[in-house]
Amino acid sequence: MKRIGIIGGIGPESTVDYYKLIISAFNENQADLDYPEIIIYSANLSSLMRILEANDMERLTDWLLEKVVALQRAGAEFAVIGSNTPHVVFDEVCSRSPIPMLSIVEETCKNAKKRGFKKLGLLGTKFTMESDFFIKPFENDEMTVIVPEKEDQALIQHRLFSEIELGIIKDSTRAELLSIIKKMIDRHAIDAVILGCTELPLILQQDEFGISFLNTTAIHAESIVSYCIG
Repeated sequence: MKRIGIIGGIGPESTVDYYKLIISAFNENQADLDYPEIIIYSANLSSLMRILEANDMERLTDWLLEKVVALQRAGAEFAVIGSNTPHVVFDEVCSRSPIPMLSIVEETCKNAKKRGFKKLGLLGTKFTMESDFFIKPFENDEMTVIVPEKEDQALIQHRLFSEIELGIIKDSTRAELLSIIKKMIDRHAIDAVILGCTELPLILQQDEFGISFLNTTAIHAESIVSYCIG
């Protein structure tokens, strides 16, 4: 098995989810105690947010690459970024990485294509919803990605960083998020929703309204396990 390296901490709650999902997948596949070796670099979320707010993509690339190199030096044989938003510079980081990397965006796109989805809603951080790094791979595979309206994007951003990133899960917030998704179904006839922030599956844990909710953390974790086993 290949030794796994994860850039985590962005945020901490979803990093815990990654670990649980990876171990659970090995329990299903291996049915013994032959667990993988996992190295986690728990990064500073505030540092990431300051870089994003400054829109300094060169600094973001360097910041992530530092962590990949640290994971490689610690023995990781491949690496992942346990967060959707930093994937805005994934290609740049991957091209300079000393070890292979698996993209959460590419793996989610493969999953959606395999399942035959054509028009998907995207929920995530405001940065993810305003950028096109998540949308382009889907468009290249002839899928359409719809984002919420601006006021709904602002609400999602606020709930993510004032509650969910801190491990605060409220039924009222879940209802707000479901209301936004229902609006997208009614207005755009989406056939699936991408939970494009690794914290969102912590509050939206099941499919609703007869459409699929794509848990990007779980999809990424499944790909990590497959690559690890080889």
